[in-house]
Amino acid sequence: MIHLIGPGGAGKTTTGLALATRLGARFVDLDAEFTSRYGDISCYLEVDGYAAYASRNVALLSELANAPNQPDIVALSSGFMTYADDVHPGYPRWRQWVASSPHTFVLLPSFELETCVKETVRRQLGRPFARPAEREEQVIRARFPVYVGLASRKIETIQPLENVISEMISALSALK
Repeated sequence: MIHLIGPGGAGKTTTGLALATRLGARFVDLDAEFTSRYGDISCYLEVDGYAAYASRNVALLSELANAPNQPDIVALSSGFMTYADDVHPGYPRWRQWVASSPHTFVLLPSFELETCVKETVRRQLGRPFARPAEREEQVIRARFPVYVGLASRKIETIQPLENVISEMISALSALK
């Protein structure tokens, strides 16, 4: 299973769909899967809170990863790698599994903090469920060190999508 992680607006869904098309693979966006099963994420957060959302998200990844027809490529929710260790009994194991997999890619608009913040906020504000710009900036500033600190392969998504896909395919080919 290929894992795509990174902030909201990094291009996980766009990249995942394009990579799946190129490889003839099955792609699942964890947020879209969550929405199809449990409803609008913003409403879920408002009613049940972030910890409940995160716990359900971990359980959903676990279910997908253990399914007989597991997806080939999964775009994880933007906060997946930043949840509290006690959010779900299996979370530390799943986080380690994702973080240590050679098939995990961290997608960031830029490896330079200020450019990443500016581009992430710009992309997020174009979405219907966007938080205010100040909140989006706080979130990416808090999570950026986590993303860049992971040992996983990192790819800048500010470049053309075809370049991103080519870089990923080259990295995957080198694993064989």
